[in-house]
Amino acid sequence: MGAALGPAGLMTPLFRLLRALSWTNSVAFSALLVCWLTPGLEGPTAVFGWLHGCLWIVLSLLSIVAVRRGDIPFWLAVIVAVVGGVGPFAGTAGFVVETRRREARASLQSS
Repeated sequence: MGAALGPAGLMTPLFRLLRALSWTNSVAFSALLVCWLTPGLEGPTAVFGWLHGCLWIVLSLLSIVAVRRGDIPFWLAVIVAVVGGVGPFAGTAGFVVETRRREARASLQSS
C-alpha cells in the first residue's frame, strides 16, 4: 500500500501534475458542454472537444507511467483512463479523494 503513495507517502511532482491536468480537463469538458449546448458555437465546440480529447490521452499515458512509478494507485489510473474519456469529473474527484487520503496519512505519521 505504501508504494501507491510515492516516496515517503508524499505528493510527488508527477502526482501534482496529473492532479492539475485533471482539473484542467474538467474545466475544458465543462466549456465543451456549454459550447455544445449553445447554438452557433461550432468552432469553440470543436476546440474544446480537441482539447478535452488530447488532455485525456495525455492523462491516460501519464497515469500508466505514474502507476508503474508508484506515484498513484491503480484504481485512480483506471478512473482517469477509463471513465475520464466520457466524464473527466470522476478523475478529478479521484484526485481529491487520494489527496485527502495522503494528507490524512501524513498527519498520522507526523503525530
